[in-house]
Amino acid sequence: MAPPLAPPDLVRRVVDSTGLPPATAARVITDVIGYFGETAEQFVRRRHAELRARHKNDEIWGLVATELAGRLVAAPPVSARQLRRIVYG
Repeated sequence: MAPPLAPPDLVRRVVDSTGLPPATAARVITDVIGYFGETAEQFVRRRHAELRARHKNDEIWGLVATELAGRLVAAPPVSARQLRRIVYG
């Protein structure tokens, strides 16, 4: 799947407001669109993988549930069991 394209008017706005070169502004916008374009399941899997190096699963589920609820478009509340099912199937 190709990364989303940065809308040209948004690139111009970011260039004007930050002074970033257009290519850098477009890359940042594309990264942000991709980040917020994740489904709840993709977010849970990604964060679980990132947190495994520093935390035990019992800690991870609470952290992920809190982060998930605070996303720009918040997901409905989920239990630790639901999070485990997303990660492990």
